[in-house]
Amino acid sequence: MFKAILIEKDDAAGYRARSTTLDEAQLPEGDVTVRVDCSTLNYKDALAITGKGPVVRQFPMVPGIDLAGTVEASTNPDFKAGDAVLLNGWGVGEQHWGGLAQKARLDGRWLIPLPRGFTPRQAMAVGTAGYTAMLSVLALERNGVMPEHGELLVTGANGGVGSFAIALLARLGYRVVASTGRPEQTDYLKKLGAAEIIDRATLSEPGRPLARERWAGVIDSLGSHTLANACAATRYGGTVAACGLAQGMDFPATVAPFILRGVTLAGIDSVMRPRADRIAAWERLARDLDLALLDDITAEIGLDEAIPMAGELLAGKVRGRVVVDVNR
Repeated sequence: MFKAILIEKDDAAGYRARSTTLDEAQLPEGDVTVRVDCSTLNYKDALAITGKGPVVRQFPMVPGIDLAGTVEASTNPDFKAGDAVLLNGWGVGEQHWGGLAQKARLDGRWLIPLPRGFTPRQAMAVGTAGYTAMLSVLALERNGVMPEHGELLVTGANGGVGSFAIALLARLGYRVVASTGRPEQTDYLKKLGAAEIIDRATLSEPGRPLARERWAGVIDSLGSHTLANACAATRYGGTVAACGLAQGMDFPATVAPFILRGVTLAGIDSVMRPRADRIAAWERLARDLDLALLDDITAEIGLDEAIPMAGELLAGKVRGRVVVDVNR
């Protein structure tokens, strides 16, 4: 038996999430069984738990798009009992039972070895948010955005992706401008490496097709008007990495920045990314992330606290990352 968060839906009781105890025989099919050490609470997990977004595709479902743990049993030739492993994405927590549980049974192709230099807790403190931020940084680099080219904008700065994007870019020598709706977090953002803080209201309303050129590059986790305004103010030849939709899925913009200024809009998918890309991103995280910042970025909760915390996260009241110790 093991503890888990379980999401159910039926005509009688509707949509609900609860903490419960399950039998290992209930686990879905897979060739690797993992004893989970830590998981996380991401924006997508919060949508799944609260039912405020169409995240869960089948019921019942154990949410949790991240996990780190130890292999208990495996018929996959790449893994054996005792191996420390990590998972991000692959539809886990949406279409296949995920990491907000003490055990998970998974397709071994979704796993990578726990990256060298990370404990399970540290890997989950980074999680999908830090991994997505690193994929975004790599996209900027591939498109030739260098520190000497000018300022970089990071939107949703207090969130997980934003926090890691600031920390990574600052350590790599970029001048980072952080956009946030929480000015009381200025000291936190500057400690991560932000050189300047701007109010998100300057970007979140309808804007012009083209604005004054300012950003050499952008990492945006919001979408909607914020993404459109970021593109409109990106300098000639700059790159905007779009990796989230917290403000909305719409993109109320014109093609002007892309045609008249040669701006590149790079979409960042972290869910179905090939294994080689995942390993490369985690290797760069091991090299470029100051792990000493993790305590500032991360809060830790127990499994039973994940359900009430989901509402807090969607309300914008959670800073940085939430690690879930599934064994407490």
